[in-house]
Amino acid sequence: MKILLATDGSVQSEAAIAMLRSFSFKPGDEIRIISVVDMAVPLAIDIYGGYLPDTTEMEKTAREHADKVLRETCEKLEGICKDLTVTSDVLFGSPESRIVETAEETGCDLIIVGSHGYSRWERLLLGSVSQSVVQHAHCSVLVVRADTAE
Repeated sequence: MKILLATDGSVQSEAAIAMLRSFSFKPGDEIRIISVVDMAVPLAIDIYGGYLPDTTEMEKTAREHADKVLRETCEKLEGICKDLTVTSDVLFGSPESRIVETAEETGCDLIIVGSHGYSRWERLLLGSVSQSVVQHAHCSVLVVRADTAE
């Protein structure tokens, strides 16, 4: 089985990582962990202002954060991934698109994402990555909710 785990380091992503502990893996199974950096939000801050800030530093900081998230995720999976191939990668672009594209390119059987549990208005304003992935993915998608009591 090939699994794609998309993480952003949030509590919801932690719940998705914890869910993997309940899986029964076989030798040869693969987990690919990705973190997607969306630089579209910072670029949208100054469309009409006439000044476009240098985003090099923002991109560097975002990449460093994504690298840290991936390292921490790999460390958390070490105990359950003894016979598994685990790879990780930082991607840039729209999280919804990059998750689905990566799953298709790598022939994944399952995508695992955390759900932020936005209200109807928050979803309207911010969008829902997990909902978009469910609608566009070629394979099964497991959307994991974090325990709201935490």
